[in-house]
Amino acid sequence: MPQNPLGEFLRARRELLDPTDVGVRVTGVRRTPGLRREEVATLAGISADYYLRLEQGRDRNPSRQVLQAVARVLQLDAAGTDHLLSLATPGGPGPRRRPRDVVPVGTRQLLDALDLPAFVEDRTFEVLAANPLASALWPSLRVGQNRLRAVFLDEAERAVVLDPEQARAGMVAAFRASVGAGTDDPRVARLVGELSLASPEFARLWARHDVRDLAGGTARLQHPEVGLLELRREKLAVGGTDGQLLVVYHAERGSTSAQALALLGSLALSRTSDGTAPRT
Repeated sequence: MPQNPLGEFLRARRELLDPTDVGVRVTGVRRTPGLRREEVATLAGISADYYLRLEQGRDRNPSRQVLQAVARVLQLDAAGTDHLLSLATPGGPGPRRRPRDVVPVGTRQLLDALDLPAFVEDRTFEVLAANPLASALWPSLRVGQNRLRAVFLDEAERAVVLDPEQARAGMVAAFRASVGAGTDDPRVARLVGELSLASPEFARLWARHDVRDLAGGTARLQHPEVGLLELRREKLAVGGTDGQLLVVYHAERGSTSAQALALLGSLALSRTSDGTAPRT
């Protein structure tokens, strides 16, 4: 894993920018893609030498104003800017050594009470708890599964997801936001190393350093039992934990997806009665 996450992020985002997008006039042939370091520095109002020190990791405590200026030049959105600021903050957010797999009792009880697919994940997208309807909805929503690994390596997962390329790119960007500056955490390093070797697509997406908010969104999947589902995904922080999220899927009231989800719930309930439902 890189020892200079701030520099890696700045370089990756700089190389993705088309100079014309920021008003830089291009003359001649460029040997490398994106903006040059001195161009970023000029547009951000800082010296080229200072920006070079940022990319090389020689200035480990830059001011917030400088970083925000660089973020504007690199056209980072709110999530990307927050990520940039976190990388420059010593001891910034990221996985920490803790009893990370302990889901609060109240949250587990809530999972059982919900008539919607719901699960709890940690910062590395490992599923810590899931209700039967969640496990019936999605192959990877089972305790001990890692959703990032599944979306790239699990054939059953790939068969269910519609818009798979968009889904995988979004998940990598959300994963980077989730782990923040904690890319040197052993679990993160192992997972990124495994996926980089097994999936060229993951390696390419990871190298982009895209960042996306850990917020709700939409999910489209072709379920083998109930057909097309278009769902909304909500993510709620679990209080008293280090980054656990409660994730709930729901459909628009009265829609065909809501009807299909209700049917799936009936199927999951019948399996629970038979004792064949996955344990949470």
